[in-house]
Amino acid sequence: MADAKSIKVIYFDLNGRAEVLRLVLTYAGKEFEDVRLAREKWQEVKPTTPFGQVPVLEIDGKKKAQSIALAAFLAREFKLYGKDNWDALTIDTVAQLAEDLIQSYARSFRESDPVKKEAIVTEVKTEVGPKFLGFFESLLKENGTGFFVGNDITLADIIIYDLATGFLKVAFEAIDNFPLVKKVVDTIGDNERIKKYVSDRKQ
Repeated sequence: MADAKSIKVIYFDLNGRAEVLRLVLTYAGKEFEDVRLAREKWQEVKPTTPFGQVPVLEIDGKKKAQSIALAAFLAREFKLYGKDNWDALTIDTVAQLAEDLIQSYARSFRESDPVKKEAIVTEVKTEVGPKFLGFFESLLKENGTGFFVGNDITLADIIIYDLATGFLKVAFEAIDNFPLVKKVVDTIGDNERIKKYVSDRKQ
C-alpha cells in the first residue's frame, strides 16, 4: 500500500464509523480523499459498495468494507499494530471493548420512546461509560508506558481518542477520574497532524 496512487474513505458527511480510518491515515501522514456522501445520494451509491454499507475504503479502485477490519488493515500497513501478536491481541481487545461500548450507546438510536431513550443515554453516561473507562485505565496501567502497547501510539490509542472526542463523548464525561485514559486522549490530540486535521475537518 506504500505505493498506492489513490486512497478514498467513503462515508456519510459525519464522523461516525469512518472517523477512526481518517484519523489513522492522518496520523500516518498518508494523503487520502475524504468522500462524504449526501444522504440523497446513498441509494445511488449503495449498489457500488461491497456489502451495501459504509464506510468503504477504496485503494486504487479496489473497495473493501467493515470498519473494524479496515482500521486493523490500515494500522498494520502503517506499523500501528504493535510489534508482535501479543501486542495485537491487546489492540484487538481495546477495539472490541470500544465496539461493545458503541453498541451500548447505539441502543438509544433505535429507541423511539423519548423517556426510554433518555434513560439509555443516562445509563451510558453514569454507569456504562465509567465501567469501560475503568477497563481502559486498567489496560494502560498494566502496560505502564502511557500507551496501550509498547512505548508509542497504536491503533488502540487512536480508537480511544476517536470515542472520547466523537459521538461517544457522553460515555467519557467521567474521563477526569481516569488520568491514564485522559493522557492518551490528550497525547493524540496534541499530535500536529491530528490537530490540523481536527481544526480543518467538517463536524
